[in-house]
Amino acid sequence: MTPGENSIHPTAIVGDDVVLGAGNTVGPFAVLTGPLEIGDGNWFGAGVVIGAPPEVRSWPHPPSATERSSGNGIVIGNRNVVREYAQIHQGWHDRTVLGDDCFVMNQVYIAHDCTIGDGVTLASSVLLAGHVRLGDGANLGLGASVHQRRVVGNGAMVGMGSVVVADVPPWAKAFGNPARVRGANAIGMERAGVEPALVERVTELYEGPFSRDDLLALASTEVGVAFSDWDVATR
Repeated sequence: MTPGENSIHPTAIVGDDVVLGAGNTVGPFAVLTGPLEIGDGNWFGAGVVIGAPPEVRSWPHPPSATERSSGNGIVIGNRNVVREYAQIHQGWHDRTVLGDDCFVMNQVYIAHDCTIGDGVTLASSVLLAGHVRLGDGANLGLGASVHQRRVVGNGAMVGMGSVVVADVPPWAKAFGNPARVRGANAIGMERAGVEPALVERVTELYEGPFSRDDLLALASTEVGVAFSDWDVATR
């Protein structure tokens, strides 16, 4: 493959309504159907299914196997890795969006209308219900499940096997069933270059009871945009 070309395995199916950028790799038996826009430098593993109709009981599914999938579209950015048998479904009310530089492990399920930020990590068998929003750098552990319309903030970590039924604020660590905030992702903040005093401040906040107002008080800090965006997304 020369630079800029896409490498598509001969057993893969790429629909007519799929727009591919450059340098993408599509593995064996992958199925990509549109409307679907894909950027550059992505890697899709064997058996990936991207573009099936939204799993909504009332949605009019295509009447024949030869007709295009239906839905409001999917947009995938650049340099993502989507591993074996992961699924990303068409939007229902809006488009389903996967940002840049995400790592989506095997058998992950991303439902209709989800919005996934940049640099997100989804471990094997993570399940996202419809309309879920994940902020930049969020990290969800093996087998975690997120209820529809929940928001997980930037840099948050969700532990393996957790069931998220409430919004998770930025830079929090949450785990359990139901998942609750159990501390701060201090290491993540440090790696992101957040100043030590602010890391300590967020860590202290998440160690005890806190309110939305406590979170919004961080809006004036260097990580304030993450808290402001989370506040808007969760209202």
